[in-house]
Amino acid sequence: MRQSHRSVFIYTRIKMTIKDILKKLTELSNPEKVIFKENKFGIISNNSLGIYHKDLKLLAKEIGQNNELAIELFDTGIYEARILCSKIYNPKDITEKQMQMWVDTFENWEICDSFCMGFFAKSNFALQKTQEWSRSDEEFIKRASFTIMASYGFADKKAPNEVFERFLEIVQREVEDDRIYVKKAVNWALRNIGKRNIDLNKKAIITANNILKNPSKSAQWIAKNALKELQQESPKILDYPRDIYRPII
Repeated sequence: MRQSHRSVFIYTRIKMTIKDILKKLTELSNPEKVIFKENKFGIISNNSLGIYHKDLKLLAKEIGQNNELAIELFDTGIYEARILCSKIYNPKDITEKQMQMWVDTFENWEICDSFCMGFFAKSNFALQKTQEWSRSDEEFIKRASFTIMASYGFADKKAPNEVFERFLEIVQREVEDDRIYVKKAVNWALRNIGKRNIDLNKKAIITANNILKNPSKSAQWIAKNALKELQQESPKILDYPRDIYRPII
């Protein structure tokens, strides 16, 4: 009887040096993309090579998680190298000092969101920084706070509702900030909290209606835009845990 064999594909990651990575970044560079990203998406960046985010994600997978390389990449000062840093550093290893040092350098929404969504939101200081940074006068530090809030539901799928209820309090407090990249992040956080589970959906809708009482233009936009999504006939509400107890910072 003929024996069947199942072929197995094994992915072998080649160890890369900082020199190898910088060479790849140079090969991917395109100055025209710098201009395009600025005109199309409002991404103004210093020392940029002109590489799309999707290409950096592929390169990050090729490199693999490596804290030492991540720090070397950030220290080059090259814009795309810094985004790459956020994709290969282990979130659980980052220190509070590093987080503060890096957030202080954010110059646009793209690098802010790259660091906050899959990196800072998974760190041990995520909840602490949402509180601290939400009061910052710096546009992209403040955006970082709300980007973490918007992403935290995916970073910690077992977090209890109390975490997100605290987020809603901060959201309601900060709705008068009319800087575009702040108010968009505040709105994003409100919408994502309201899609985590049915209980938080109700509380996010209540929060949005409370925000409507605020006459500021930014508050009105944040609330109306959120309600449009959260109150639609078939909102895409997830079913993440609603009553798991866990100590909250």
